[in-house]
Amino acid sequence: MMDRWLHIVGIGEDGLDGLTPATRAVVEAAEIIVGGERHHGLSDAVRAERLAWPHPFDALVETLLAMKSRRVVVLATGDPLWFSVGARIGRAIPADQITYHPQLSAFQLAAARMGWSMADLETLTVHGRPVEQMIAFIQPDARLLILTTGAETPGRIARFLSARGFGRSRMTVLANMGGAEEARFDGLAESWDHDVPPFNTLAVDCVAAPDAALLPRVPGLADDLFRHDGTMTKREVRAATLARLMPMRGALLWDIGTGCGSVAVEWMRAARYARAIGIEPRADRRQMAAENALALGTPRLELIEGEAPAALVGLERPDAIFIGGGLSVAAHDAAWEALKPLGRLVVNAVTLESEALLADLHARHGGELVRLSIQRAEPVGPRRGWRAAMPVTQWSRVKR
Repeated sequence: MMDRWLHIVGIGEDGLDGLTPATRAVVEAAEIIVGGERHHGLSDAVRAERLAWPHPFDALVETLLAMKSRRVVVLATGDPLWFSVGARIGRAIPADQITYHPQLSAFQLAAARMGWSMADLETLTVHGRPVEQMIAFIQPDARLLILTTGAETPGRIARFLSARGFGRSRMTVLANMGGAEEARFDGLAESWDHDVPPFNTLAVDCVAAPDAALLPRVPGLADDLFRHDGTMTKREVRAATLARLMPMRGALLWDIGTGCGSVAVEWMRAARYARAIGIEPRADRRQMAAENALALGTPRLELIEGEAPAALVGLERPDAIFIGGGLSVAAHDAAWEALKPLGRLVVNAVTLESEALLADLHARHGGELVRLSIQRAEPVGPRRGWRAAMPVTQWSRVKR
């Protein structure tokens, strides 16, 4: 085992005084300390060479590896492995070369200030990430702790809440927790007007109005929540499609013929850190998909122009593939070849030609072939009757 040459130290607003004696000794013995301006200010009593975060930030690992022969300390806020720099470093440098020194995280401090159980809330970060991604977690009675990205972020989140019928939600901004300048700001989303410090943590106690939008993270959002041109995977079929695709944490979906992006958006909402690439030849539909992704809390949906199989070349291998348009034997073969082991392939068809192709693919490759037929009650003069939607033929299989 190599010597653990790199120490990643969590530090709080109380600076060196908040560290254990052993961790403080590590910092005081450092030859080089890497961190942000705030971290250096909290440890300025230590005499060591100081390095700021590199630009671009992705150069950090290369910078650290160039100093392996020296005593190096990286300072992070709170717990270095909880939405922090330690996790990024740990993905590139083996764990047996790093010693982590955790401090209380902002989440733990905020939960203690609020009197909330950590087991009963969602911990999120929008620090350096699109703020819209928190929208997927706005639900009745949900409690959210959010690491923000600046002084304006609570106001933006207040507007998200109000626009969706959650204006009575209680919001608390906690700043400089554990330090001499700790501050707290309380209010309601609908009337939020506080000026807050840029480095803060936001607590939201979601309260839904009777007309609030209900946006669960299980698949099957109402069709009218999406901007579309009529060509989309409808609600009931979409729920069945996502069940076959099986969204999982951090998994990647290729949505071929993404249209307005309804399947890709629901895939990303259904599992933490799930990712999706939507492949769509029409610019107007890519625009709709981008707008839907922002409105429904999946701003990291990646959209590319093109058609399968040509557009699939060079893409990261997926964990699941949905073909909702542009089906061909060539598109299927290229998609199946790219799919990871245990990957899921789902293909929907509505035309006779596409259905015939699915029947042939099913005969040659197996899997499950089903027909989904949906009927809705609609007015028929003064009475009501069942109106059938176009049936959808669905073929799915798992790569084993």
